[in-house]
Amino acid sequence: MEKTRELHINAFLFGTGHHTMGWRHPASSADRVGSIAYFEELAQLAESGFLDAVFFADGHSVNRRYSAGVPGLLEPITALSAMARATHHIGLVTTVSASFYTPFHAARMLASLDHISGGRAGANIVTSMFDAEAQNHSMAALPPHAERYERADEFVRVLKQLWDSWSDGALPRDRDSGTFIDPEHIRPINHQGKHFSVAGPLNVPRPPQGRPVLFQAGSSESGRDFAARCAEAIYSVAWDKESALEFAADMKMRLNEAGRGGTGVPILPGLVTYIGATQTQALEKKRALDAYLDIDAAIAQLGVFTGQDYRTHGLDERVAPLPPAELFTGPQGRYLTVQRIIETKHPTLRELLGFLAAGGGHATMIGTPTEVADEIQEWFESGACDGFNLMCPAYPQSLTDFVELVVPILQERSLFRTAYPGSTLRETLGLARPPV
Repeated sequence: MEKTRELHINAFLFGTGHHTMGWRHPASSADRVGSIAYFEELAQLAESGFLDAVFFADGHSVNRRYSAGVPGLLEPITALSAMARATHHIGLVTTVSASFYTPFHAARMLASLDHISGGRAGANIVTSMFDAEAQNHSMAALPPHAERYERADEFVRVLKQLWDSWSDGALPRDRDSGTFIDPEHIRPINHQGKHFSVAGPLNVPRPPQGRPVLFQAGSSESGRDFAARCAEAIYSVAWDKESALEFAADMKMRLNEAGRGGTGVPILPGLVTYIGATQTQALEKKRALDAYLDIDAAIAQLGVFTGQDYRTHGLDERVAPLPPAELFTGPQGRYLTVQRIIETKHPTLRELLGFLAAGGGHATMIGTPTEVADEIQEWFESGACDGFNLMCPAYPQSLTDFVELVVPILQERSLFRTAYPGSTLRETLGLARPPV
């Protein structure tokens, strides 16, 4: 019998949670965001609910003008290596910038994480967003958008070659013959390209998964084309089911055009949830966090997302439509989301800031466990997504609510697993192990 399609749910770990000002709440985890024990506990909580993976986003600069935000205080691959020792099945996914890493450096670290975790590593390949990041890597500014994706394309090709430079039989460890490594099973790659020159082979054996799982999260035209060529799973942005359906249909078309139509690439929109025993209690959880929103800081962040200056805009005046996305040089996905909210909700500035307070405009579901499960099921069965990238507004409380209250309902409906299917992230996601 054909296996019933099940949801894939990823926990996007971010400071005290995805609400920009939730850290100010007296019950927040603000004093623990630099503690690896805190993140180990979150990973264990996610694993207790059989979630696919935990994910860390990453940046390469600090925005000193935005003092209210909670930055990532630990380097993700280092943190995930520690978290691997505190968990057994859950995937461990990190952001890797193709604009700043070299392929050899990234391939070596990710292969090591895959070995340390027993085959649970994944990497979200990004091209980075801000000139301030480039200035920490000996650049005056980021290269143009198209050039960044051209480099990313070559970056991924070299990563794969490096991971494949060792065959699975490269370590015979034959005590009788004195052969630990078989040189015939380790090959140079001799890559010579526009952006990289890499002789190889890698100095870490082939990862347990063959290759760590490659994710992608860009929503621009270049990002979508890159995902169609390279991604094995996709993090997406969708304010509503209609925009999620549009994105899913577009990506299926691009995957077909790239010759990957049958590969089953999961699409996982971001999802913010507020869960209560009643709708009123769920809304109160949101209000309790929104009460700490710093209007000036939120307006500054909105300016980063849109390139517009709202400092003199009336809070209760409606926000004008944004210029075409192709005129914006910053992160395209977030810009398109804000543009969608403005077009569909016609909000005042105050209302827009409220929508963006948690998750930055990702899908937001507010209600009882059954109501949230119903909406998740509606998105999933409509074909709008294959699951979600869970963006809890407050950690650990919001994740506890989801794992203890929503997951059992999804399991009862045969929409979500009750055990992990294997030991690797590829098995959890239903992806094949790549041959050498």
